[in-house]
Amino acid sequence: MTTYTHTSGITPRSIVWAALALSALVLSLSLGAARALGTGERSVTAGYQWPVKPFDRQHPVRGSFADPRTVFKASATLHGALTGQGTFSLHRGIDIVAPDGTLVYPVASGTVTYVNAHWLKVDSGGGRVFEYWHIHAMVSVGAHVEAYRTILGHILRGSGHVHLTELENDRAVNPLAAGHIGPYADHTTPRVTSISFRGTETGRDQLPNMLRGRVLLVAAAEDQPTMDAPAEWRGLPVTPALITWQIRSWNGRVVLGRQVAADFRGNLPDRSFWQVYARGTYQNMAVFGHHYSWGQPGSYLFKLSPTAFDTRTIRDGAYDLVVTATDIRGNSSSLRRRFTIANRRG
Repeated sequence: MTTYTHTSGITPRSIVWAALALSALVLSLSLGAARALGTGERSVTAGYQWPVKPFDRQHPVRGSFADPRTVFKASATLHGALTGQGTFSLHRGIDIVAPDGTLVYPVASGTVTYVNAHWLKVDSGGGRVFEYWHIHAMVSVGAHVEAYRTILGHILRGSGHVHLTELENDRAVNPLAAGHIGPYADHTTPRVTSISFRGTETGRDQLPNMLRGRVLLVAAAEDQPTMDAPAEWRGLPVTPALITWQIRSWNGRVVLGRQVAADFRGNLPDRSFWQVYARGTYQNMAVFGHHYSWGQPGSYLFKLSPTAFDTRTIRDGAYDLVVTATDIRGNSSSLRRRFTIANRRG
């Protein structure tokens, strides 16, 4: 027979209660982790750290992957934004905020394969390449560089950031995705700010009360950086990582299931700029001709499908278009707009 000594205050009953308490604690932590999974608050294992000191601490990102990059030859007018020519591209990396002159280090060891007055490239092997932009190089082609030890260069005057591009087999990948740069946490929630319907690419918005034929579905969506950038960039948006949409009947029945408009969580899409973004899009502090829009936020308008939606594929009636914006850590929100299809006369 087992004999228990009570001098320490430990009894069979206390052992049982301690075990129950421990189980409750484990369950609580598990539930907390599960809740964090959907709120962007969980920690994610990083594949590499930041290219500026401190390497193991998150830095502000003022420009995100796939943000619009626009330089218009047109004047700074609505007509210019809708029809103007220029150069338009998807941002191929992230802009990491740091003061001019800050030293920049490689995030992975490798060999320098290209250098010019503004940027350089490091090949880390296995099809993995990193580009560092807006820096004055202090290494030359052919040099071997060590992660977080070799100084690649310093941030150029007037830049205020280093741009990091990560390539896998010549395809740009999102450095903020899980398993890439870290530590990185995102506690902000992207927003869909408007939904509109157009008859043509550059046409005026149509009333949702009576839509017919083919209609271009457009949604404005944006996210806020999870850490504040310097004053002139504070409050300026970045693009969400994922835009999806669906159509429901007025009473909530799903008529057209979840569609993906833009997905930047992995690679850049194999589509041209104006197949992803809708006319009227322009970047933060956009350039229109000789005008620089200092301090002005950009306009991020997404085409929900590359071509116009044929309303004749759905019976006449009232519907809700529901658009959802999601960031790289899974935070999301939606906006709904009601519209009426009336292809039959009368």
